[in-house]
Amino acid sequence: MKKLLLLVALSFVSLIFAQQLKSPDGKFVMDFSIQNGGYPTYKLIYKGKEVIKPSHLGLELKYKNVAQNDPQNSLFSNFEVIGSKTATFDETWKPVWGETKTIRNHYNEVLVSLKQKGTDRYMDIRFRLFDDGLGFRYEFPQQKNLVYFTIKEERTQFAMTGDHTAYWIPGDYDTQEYNYTTSKLSEIRGLMSKSYEKGNVSQTSFSPTGVQTSLMMKTADGIYINLHEAALIDYSCMHLNLDDKNMVFESWLTPDSHGDKGKMQAPRHTPWRTIIVSDDARNILASKMTYNLNDPSKITDTSWIKPTKYVGVWWEMISGKSSWAYTDEFPSVQLGITDYSKAKPNGKHGANNANVRRYIDFAAKNGFDAVLVEGWNTGWEDWFGNDKDYVFDFVTPYPDFDIAALNAYAHSKGVKIIMHHETSASIRNYERHMDEAYKLMNKYGYDAVKSGYVGSILPLGETHYSQWTNNHYLYAVTKAADYKIMVNAHEAVRPTGIARTYPNLIGNESARGTEYQAFGNERNNPNHVTLLPFTRLIGGPMDYTPGIFQMDVTNGSHVNATIANQLALYVTMYSPLQMAADFPENYEKFQDAFQFIKDVAVDWDDSKYLEAEPGQYITVARKAKGTDKWFVGNVAGYKPFTSKISFDFLDKGKQYIATIYSDAKDADYLKNTQAYNIRKVVVTSKSKLEQLSVPGGGYAISIIPVKDKAEIKGLKSL
Repeated sequence: MKKLLLLVALSFVSLIFAQQLKSPDGKFVMDFSIQNGGYPTYKLIYKGKEVIKPSHLGLELKYKNVAQNDPQNSLFSNFEVIGSKTATFDETWKPVWGETKTIRNHYNEVLVSLKQKGTDRYMDIRFRLFDDGLGFRYEFPQQKNLVYFTIKEERTQFAMTGDHTAYWIPGDYDTQEYNYTTSKLSEIRGLMSKSYEKGNVSQTSFSPTGVQTSLMMKTADGIYINLHEAALIDYSCMHLNLDDKNMVFESWLTPDSHGDKGKMQAPRHTPWRTIIVSDDARNILASKMTYNLNDPSKITDTSWIKPTKYVGVWWEMISGKSSWAYTDEFPSVQLGITDYSKAKPNGKHGANNANVRRYIDFAAKNGFDAVLVEGWNTGWEDWFGNDKDYVFDFVTPYPDFDIAALNAYAHSKGVKIIMHHETSASIRNYERHMDEAYKLMNKYGYDAVKSGYVGSILPLGETHYSQWTNNHYLYAVTKAADYKIMVNAHEAVRPTGIARTYPNLIGNESARGTEYQAFGNERNNPNHVTLLPFTRLIGGPMDYTPGIFQMDVTNGSHVNATIANQLALYVTMYSPLQMAADFPENYEKFQDAFQFIKDVAVDWDDSKYLEAEPGQYITVARKAKGTDKWFVGNVAGYKPFTSKISFDFLDKGKQYIATIYSDAKDADYLKNTQAYNIRKVVVTSKSKLEQLSVPGGGYAISIIPVKDKAEIKGLKSL
């Protein structure tokens, strides 16, 4: 009888395996186990509370000439543990640009090695537990029975502990340009059709409960949870599909034109799946875990990568004042055949010599680094909606854009021009011309390009977030690095921290930006900018294009913000690439408020998140790179917010002049958008501020050290 019991016990041990991992500070515990049936399973505990219930891991494969239920298709069951290794890592690294001068990368790790019974296939799962959350990925070592394989679906689960409040946008293979919906998880299904706004030019939904990452949630007991991914390289973008009966999210990868979710060749690994958790919303914003899960920079010499503040010929086209196209005569154009010298100009073309010089003069006068010019190159007459492959060549200017003369004029003023490459989503065409386009930029001293991918991806059948398309985005960035060019990609896949590895990826759009404020009924919600830092910006900075002062737009639309709100965005919406998006003449009307945009930095030594609640308010203080200057920004959502902050981040014993740009009491994001107050006060590390921000409003502060006592004569102390 004793021998029989011993055999039963040994059998049970061979079936069940457990491995525990703790974060360096001990607040997180990750438990890994193999459950009955050989299912790899994990759960996550934060401060003694379960935040991720037991959740299965693995992938479902697709093999030709194999039945759907064949065991070969399963890479999520029948596993046994054949080994595990633990490690601890602690380093401090310096980003090329960023919110802080240094970043600490400190984690405990376990690598669990698995063998699948009956197939002799091997899969490792690597877990890294930081003080701010968990990252894990699948790794496929070199082996005989798993070499080339196709992913039918990744089966990673995130089992929630309750019906949390979520801040979400609908799952979509082609766009993230949506307003956020705030609801319980159980309400997603009922709200999906309403949240799926139809204004985007390329949209592909997949599920009534599918949402996108970065997904922000809050539990009933005040725990903040963020689900995302890191180091998305040579893989398809992950969405989340909710089983709303059991409150379990499962990964949902973006398919390619054949419906496959990924082509793999061992040895390989997947991107990291990330779970950032805290009981303080400010810690979610401050987390650098996503960057830490990416490889160090592959660019050895980064001296040419420079944070940039710019203006541009852009908002006037977005708002309907000007056009990208040079002529209205031709229903269609063909590059190399259409003779633009004989075309009648439409009189609305924004990228003309005189107008571009006006922006260059404005940039030089006000200390901006660069001018973006859109619509400079031939082909805009029929660029969109025609599935046109050979749509642009990226090197041929319109007759009224003298590329050599304008470039020389800009450089004579100490200003650079930012190149614009709209691809119309014709990826093959862009790659066809990429080298010549980058060579042209080198010839004229352009060091940055804004690329765009508006429309349905060509070749047809691909989407914006498939593995194939994601590989193109990275190809464009790495090729640009060969020419020492910085990239600001619009309509590309949302970032996942890869700017650590490729820091010339200085900006992305990949969310609903300021341009939607000019799209009539499709405007951004007043709380949009209180959510983006918790969601889209978790993976990297956004070229949001703030700084609109004239809220009633030329085309009749309206910007849902106050001027003080627009100023604050230069601090709350971190980016090393910041645009002053409005017309020069609108800034000239409000020179006193415009001063903040001229003064504010775009690169930082330190950042302090002072106040934060998703969808309601964010207050941030940042120290400008290489200086003792600080800047503070606050934005409010649908409700007014009384901010209460301390200036204890300032050096003790020093005095500073704080210039406060705030909403006037009667400011209103709909009816009284240009009502603001500016006051100067003396502050120290002991000072405190109580400041009202109206709905859709905010405030901004520049804080400059006092060099001479005469500077503060007549100023009150806060």
